[in-house]
Amino acid sequence: MEVKEEKKLGEVLIQLKLITEEQLKLSKVESAKTGKRLVDVLIDTKIVSHENLTKAMAISLEVPYIDLNKTIIDPNILKNIPKELAKKYMTVPFGYANGSLNIAMIDPNNVQVIEFVEKKSGMSVTPYLASEDSIKKVISQYQDASRELTDALQGVNIEPSIDLDKVENISEVVQDAPVTRAVNTILEYAAKEKASDIHIEAREKSIKVRYRIDGVLHEAMTLPVHIHAALVSRVKILANLKIDEHRLPQDGRFGVRIEDKEIDIRVSITPTMYGEKVVMRLLDKSGGLITLEELGLRGNSFRLIEAGTRRPHGMVLSTGPTGSGKSTTLYALLNKINKPDINITTLEDPVEYQIDGVNQIQVNSSLGLTFASGLRSILRQDPDVIMVGEIRDTETAELAIQSALTGHTVLSTLHTNNAAGVLPRLLDMNVEPFLIASTVNTVIGQRLVRRICSKCKKTHEASPALTEAIKKAVGYLLPKKGMTKEEIDKRGYQNLPFFEDEKITLYEGEGCDECHNTGYQGRLGIFEVFGITNEMEKLILNHAAPSEIQEQAVKEGMVTMREDGFLKALEGLTTVNEVISRITAE
Repeated sequence: MEVKEEKKLGEVLIQLKLITEEQLKLSKVESAKTGKRLVDVLIDTKIVSHENLTKAMAISLEVPYIDLNKTIIDPNILKNIPKELAKKYMTVPFGYANGSLNIAMIDPNNVQVIEFVEKKSGMSVTPYLASEDSIKKVISQYQDASRELTDALQGVNIEPSIDLDKVENISEVVQDAPVTRAVNTILEYAAKEKASDIHIEAREKSIKVRYRIDGVLHEAMTLPVHIHAALVSRVKILANLKIDEHRLPQDGRFGVRIEDKEIDIRVSITPTMYGEKVVMRLLDKSGGLITLEELGLRGNSFRLIEAGTRRPHGMVLSTGPTGSGKSTTLYALLNKINKPDINITTLEDPVEYQIDGVNQIQVNSSLGLTFASGLRSILRQDPDVIMVGEIRDTETAELAIQSALTGHTVLSTLHTNNAAGVLPRLLDMNVEPFLIASTVNTVIGQRLVRRICSKCKKTHEASPALTEAIKKAVGYLLPKKGMTKEEIDKRGYQNLPFFEDEKITLYEGEGCDECHNTGYQGRLGIFEVFGITNEMEKLILNHAAPSEIQEQAVKEGMVTMREDGFLKALEGLTTVNEVISRITAE
C-alpha cells in the first residue's frame, strides 16, 4: 500500500470508529520499524478485525465492498470462474447485475485478473473488494468430488484401529450407506469427467484417487487412509471378488447405470506396500460408434484400410500399446462393413460396444471360453467376417491364420510399438513367414493424441526454427502452389499451409471451463498404414527386421504416425507438443 493510500485508510478507520488516533499512531510506528504494511500490522496486533479492515479499505480505495461470509452462492454462478482459478487469483463470482458479472477480489485494482475473468466468462465484470476469509468461504462452496465424498464419509463409523479382516459381518460394514455413497460418488464423477480409468491408491497416510482423462492421469481427491479397507471391500463385493484375499491380484467386472448410461467396469486389484490398489476401467456401452473419418484416418491410410476390408479373405491387424484405440478402430471397421448379407461374428474381452446385426461373444476364461476355443466354435457358424479382440498366444495366432486362409476376413489386434512390428511379433508366435505373407492384407499402427478444445482454441505463429523443423519433417506432404483442388483434396488433410509459405500457423487451447483448463478435450488417432505388396512379401519371407519393413512401407507411400500427427497439428486438431510426447522422437 502506498503512503497516500495508508493515510486515507487511517482516516477512514477513525471515521468508522474502528480504531483510535492513538492506536493508528502506534501502528504506523510499528509499520516503519518492522517494514510491514500498515494493514498487516493492524491484523497482527488484532486492533481491528479482518472483515472491518477490508470494509475500510474498500471505502479508502473507492471500490464497492462485499461480505460473503454468510452468503450461499448459486452453483451456476460459480461456474463462471473455475475453482482452480478462483483459488489462484482469490477471485470468486457471486451474482449478476445489469448484464454484468459481480466478482469479489482481494485486489480489485488488478486489471489483468479482471480482463482474464472477462475473457473467461464472456461478460463484463464489476469488481468488489472482499476479505480473504470471505473468498475462501465461497471457494469451499464449489461442489466437487472431494466435498461430496467428505460429506458421504462422515457417516462411516470405522475407527483407524479396527482391522476389517477380524470383523465378522464385513459385508454389512462395507455395504453401509456412507461407504456405498462414497464408491458411487467416485464412479459418478469419473463418468461425468469422461474418465477412462479410476485409480484408488493406498499411501502411507492417505488414499489418492486419480482419474485418467484423455489419456492423462489427474489427481482428483485425497481421502483418510483408515477407510481404505472398506472402500476396497465394497468394490470387491460389486465385482464378486474374494473380500478376505489380500495377498494375490484379483480381476473382476460389474455394471452400473449412471445418468441413463450403461457403464461396464473392469476391476483389477493388486497388493502394494501400503494396501491393495484398485484400478477400474470404465466402458460406456451406450456410447455411439464413431466412423473411420471421425477417428482421424485420412488420405492413403484410409484407402488402404478400405481396400483391405473389401478383399474376400485375409487379415487386417491393428497394432499399438495398451490404450491406443485399437479396439475402437476395429469397431469402426465392423460398423462400416456391416450389411444384411454378411455374417459377422466377434470374440471380445469385454464387449465394449453393441452393434446391431453383429454376433458378439464375450470371452470367459473361467468357463473355458478363450479366444482360441471360441474361434474354433465360430468357424462352425459359417462366418464371413471374424473379429478376434486380441491375438495373445500361438494357438490363437495359428487359428486366426487358418481362418484367413480358408476364405474368411479376420480383424484383430496385436500389442506392438508400430505397424512394422506386427510381422516379427507373429514370427515370435511361431507363425511361418509364408503364412504371414499370404494372409495379412493390411497393417495399422496407431496412437491416441489429445484433441484441442474447440471452445478455447487460439492460433499462434510458429517460430522460424519450428517452421523449419516442420517443413523438414512433412514438407514433402504439404501442398504446393499450382496444385489443383483435386490433387490437394486427395491427400485427405484440410487447411494445410502451402510448402512455399514463409510462416506457419499452429493452434493451441488456452484453457477454459469445458476442458478443465487443460486446453484439450477428447482424443483422436494418429495412424500409419501399409498393405502387403510383392516387395513386402519378399522381406517377410527373408525374416526382415522391423526397420527394413518400415523403410519399405515408407517407400511405398506410408505416412508415418509422426508425420500424420504433425499434419493434424497443422490442421488445428492437436498440438505439435502432444504429438512429440506420444511418439518417441525418431
